[in-house]
Amino acid sequence: MSNPDSFIQEVNEEVRRDRLFGYVRRYGWIAALLVLVLVGGAGFNEWRKARAEARAQAFGDAVFEALGATSAPARIAALEAVSADGGQRAVLRLLVAGEALSQGDEAAAMAALAAIEGDAALPAAYRQLASLKRVMLAGPSMPAAEREALLAGLAQPDQPFRPLAMEQIALMRIEAGEHGVALTILREILDEPAATQGLRARAQQLIVSLGGAEEAG
Repeated sequence: MSNPDSFIQEVNEEVRRDRLFGYVRRYGWIAALLVLVLVGGAGFNEWRKARAEARAQAFGDAVFEALGATSAPARIAALEAVSADGGQRAVLRLLVAGEALSQGDEAAAMAALAAIEGDAALPAAYRQLASLKRVMLAGPSMPAAEREALLAGLAQPDQPFRPLAMEQIALMRIEAGEHGVALTILREILDEPAATQGLRARAQQLIVSLGGAEEAG
């Protein structure tokens, strides 16, 4: 390579270095900011995760302590005093309903379940579970139209408690003497992917008791 060519190449490389350093001086703060954001974001996520775990642990400890009380009224009072939000609030009310039932206070249990149903701030799954439990607890004492409406919504495809709601609908059909309709629903339960083994066994027993042929397991 001739000296002029070598000189020109050196000049070009120097110009490129000068441009690179210029870009670094002009835009380097952006790269530094991105690094800070990434590091800060990772640190914030870890802090938030640790905080959530600590709150969940504290909630669990408080619930176990409340359930350790010696009587149902004391357990209910202790549960109602536990600080909770979101899904934790629903869990507390479900526990309160269970404790109320254990001492025969069906009205208090129904009130606790109704409170979950009416709390729009709670996740839908908790409100649907409360609706299902309220229907099961009330049984025929709940107006048939109200039971039908609640169960019809719960039994829609892709709903989390669809198989259990279908079982309750089948029981309603049996109460009404509509055994053929009940058999159809019970057989549909056996085909439900989300149905548990216990629910399948109950459906099978009802099918046999209604005179239907025993289904293959």
